[in-house]
Amino acid sequence: MVSSNPIFKHQALQLLEKCNTVHSFKQVHAQAITNALVIHTYPLSRLLLLSSTLAFSYALSIFNQIPNPTVFLYNTFISSSTHNASLALFVYNKILTHQDHTLKPNVFTYPSLFKACGFPPWLNHGRALHAHVLKFLQPPYDHFVQASLINFYANSGKLGVARYLFSQISKPDLPTWNSILGAYARCPTSTASSLGAIYSGDSDSNRCIEVLWLFKEMQKSPVKPNELTLVAVISACANLGAFSQGAWAHAYVTKCNLKLNRFVGTGLIDMYSKCGFIDFAYQLFEKMPQKDTLCYNAMIGGFGMHGYGYKALHLYEKMKSEGFVPDDITFVVVMRACSHVGLLEDGCRIFESIKEYYRIEPKQEHYGCLVDLLGRAGRLKEAEEEIRKMPMQPNAVLWRSLLGAARVHGNLEIGEMALKHLLRLEPETSGNYVLLSNIYASIHRWGDVKRIRKLMKDQGVDKMPGSSLVEVNGIMHEFFTGDRTHPYTKEIYGKLEEINTRLQEYGHKPRTKQVLFDIEEEEKEDALSYHSERLAIAFAFVVSNSNLPIRIIKNLRVCVDCHAITKLLSTIYRREIVVRDRNRFHHFKGGTCSCVDYW
Repeated sequence: MVSSNPIFKHQALQLLEKCNTVHSFKQVHAQAITNALVIHTYPLSRLLLLSSTLAFSYALSIFNQIPNPTVFLYNTFISSSTHNASLALFVYNKILTHQDHTLKPNVFTYPSLFKACGFPPWLNHGRALHAHVLKFLQPPYDHFVQASLINFYANSGKLGVARYLFSQISKPDLPTWNSILGAYARCPTSTASSLGAIYSGDSDSNRCIEVLWLFKEMQKSPVKPNELTLVAVISACANLGAFSQGAWAHAYVTKCNLKLNRFVGTGLIDMYSKCGFIDFAYQLFEKMPQKDTLCYNAMIGGFGMHGYGYKALHLYEKMKSEGFVPDDITFVVVMRACSHVGLLEDGCRIFESIKEYYRIEPKQEHYGCLVDLLGRAGRLKEAEEEIRKMPMQPNAVLWRSLLGAARVHGNLEIGEMALKHLLRLEPETSGNYVLLSNIYASIHRWGDVKRIRKLMKDQGVDKMPGSSLVEVNGIMHEFFTGDRTHPYTKEIYGKLEEINTRLQEYGHKPRTKQVLFDIEEEEKEDALSYHSERLAIAFAFVVSNSNLPIRIIKNLRVCVDCHAITKLLSTIYRREIVVRDRNRFHHFKGGTCSCVDYW
């Protein structure tokens, strides 16, 4: 037993745990040398681990003085070098070239190496290490090695390889399950900074669906989920807008006595916000026993996407008063909250504080929020100037934000200029062409509309079809524009006829300016009538309880006409309708929308 060896209880090792400076560490190191502790593996491993946290160069000098390090000491040093892939690989190479050819890497060597090589420019080294696993280790492979392989391939964008490796494991343990669940859950959100990025197409939603399917399979195994498992599941529910499954996951946490720690709590706040239940999210936020910056970010972001800009600002100020320091994401979510409700001065003040008060250089995302703020407010020239004087090259997000603002305010000159930049950066993104086409269509320049459509065709770009998800009785139903594949198609289109008649009775005039085709007005009205969210609303009217709110997730920005008719429908049918589009939430109730027509 460990306790029977006097080395483990030596006073120098007990003092080692109290060292918090290089100077104090060197004093204890001297005692370890004097007492001959440095000829033993365990004391050396403790010296290496602690010195690597205080001064890595000093740790390297200790390691270099060990005459014949064991593989345990090599592994210890590699594990403390995961932030430095070059050094970790250098130490690994010393194992391979050691004069004692019996020294070989083992199952504890590779997890740290895969972690170190999990990001550019070291990804190719990670793939080479996989070959070394096959060479030096015997199957069945250690679960920690398998989990590290899954994480490596997921982080390097090879999710299919990660899934294949997982399928080869006969009895995955909890870390391995969490690795694959986390891999699928991270992909839709790793670069997401908006609802549009989260729900950008089938690939993202399919990955989230895979998380739920994998979790279902996990429940059939003897392995019991933990808090990390539930974070992945809740994240998938948030990105899908799957409220019923998300609420079930919350109940599972409670039922199984899992900890509602800040990670699970933050995930639930995000899930309730993205599913349209902002009040539930805030109730949970208030009850959280421990909050951190991530928790505040989720709640501020939730208020922002629902159009509660003043609440987001108030919470931002409260966060600072509680002693939490804003991070990059904090500035993004609070500035976006300002943008959604037109709080231009507040948003600009926060942007200025990033550099002036917090001494942080603003990043692309922060400039993107500033451009969005200025663009929505109609100050397009200022927005363009901010892009041009940025200290870094503007990315497609900034130019698309400017193009979107140009569409809203009908500024053809800036719209054409922004599209030129976008065609260079993102020639295959259909939404860029559509935004400019909308500007041309609004001023009846059909020749230019056709020119843009020809440009799309020449580039091989297809317009992303509009789609909407609506949850009824815990089941998600998806509709595309003009969809006639649903089992309730006959009832849906019958309800649409009724809806159109009621809208006419209320004096609705279809807003056809943004229909991109030079066709008769009657045909344009028909095109609008079959937008995906209208089919989803009609279906909900047919099959759902007349007292429950209708909740819809749309992959594109809601169009002007659909926005206008949904306000009317909330009055005509006395139903609350909540629509999450690619930018934000719209709560339609009693003939008004929470966005106050500012979106």
